[in-house]
Amino acid sequence: MYNPISSEFFDQLSVAMERKIPSTIEYYQNSEQEEAKEIQHVKALVKTMELIDGFEYLVLETQEKIRLSFVLKFNGKRHRKG
Repeated sequence: MYNPISSEFFDQLSVAMERKIPSTIEYYQNSEQEEAKEIQHVKALVKTMELIDGFEYLVLETQEKIRLSFVLKFNGKRHRKG
């Protein structure tokens, strides 16, 4: 199920990208991990955001892509329930 992100979360992402702040992200990699509650952790620079197949993604400096609706915490701030 798609969960739109809040404007507060969008602003936090924008600041992290603009200021090149290394960010800590807790997220699910896919819906199977979401169902199994298998949380992933990464610390990296957020390079940009992209729209892929109708979903918003963070693109990290490592080229890893994380779907925004799967992000639980960004820099310690919870954005959705796990």
